[in-house]
Amino acid sequence: MPQLLDKGEPPAVAVENADGRSTYFLTCDHAGRRLPRRLGMLGLPHSEIERHIAWDIGAAGTARRMAAALDAILVMQPYSRLVIDCNRAPGVATSIVRLSELTPIPGNENLTEAEAAARVEAIFRPYHDRITAELDQRERNGRPTLLVSVHSFTPVFKGESRRMQVAVLYNRDPRFARLMHELLLAEGDLVVGENDPYALSDETDYTIPVHGERRGLPHVELEIRQDLIADEAGQQAWASRLVRLLRAAHARFPTRDAA
Repeated sequence: MPQLLDKGEPPAVAVENADGRSTYFLTCDHAGRRLPRRLGMLGLPHSEIERHIAWDIGAAGTARRMAAALDAILVMQPYSRLVIDCNRAPGVATSIVRLSELTPIPGNENLTEAEAAARVEAIFRPYHDRITAELDQRERNGRPTLLVSVHSFTPVFKGESRRMQVAVLYNRDPRFARLMHELLLAEGDLVVGENDPYALSDETDYTIPVHGERRGLPHVELEIRQDLIADEAGQQAWASRLVRLLRAAHARFPTRDAA
């Protein structure tokens, strides 16, 4: 298997507030747009790497502020989703995309099995292994956990505008997400999506199905529109709002473990 990351390149997982004491466990699957040196620019101009096709714009900054306010651990993926999408199961069509929105990705064409496997081993696996290890340790210690996966979505996709400012996503277990949906609607100034603009499934997602559903943890995937969190002021405002609503939803959730 070819080596993907050279010595000195950043690791494939970034953890902040590792000693966070609260119930909340935050992830950010598309936090960064870094590319391994060996892949160059994947055949793309730099302008494309700055776009939403490469990362979830504003999600990392928002998640960091949420983690600090909640005293929660935050596990992030700093490499671009164009290298490998860490919220997809390896091997599915959208794991290593050849076309993102309307943009062909030349560096992802004609990959050998070994080259694709190298991306899994170097980037996907370390990220999810760290999440697994942290959750295993919490379980051994008897610590309750509420999993919150933080994402962002582009305001315009394939020429179509999206009206909602925020969305909650869920798959088999809607309980906590629907509490968040109800509270977001009650704010009175928001258009709120429910499994819209994306629907969460085993085919299109990984973090919530694997780390949330399989463990039986309460969970929600949060999606925030990128133009609202593109700068620090927006990230702080949305982090503060989401922290407040997460606490309110948690207080109403049946387990009601104090955070």
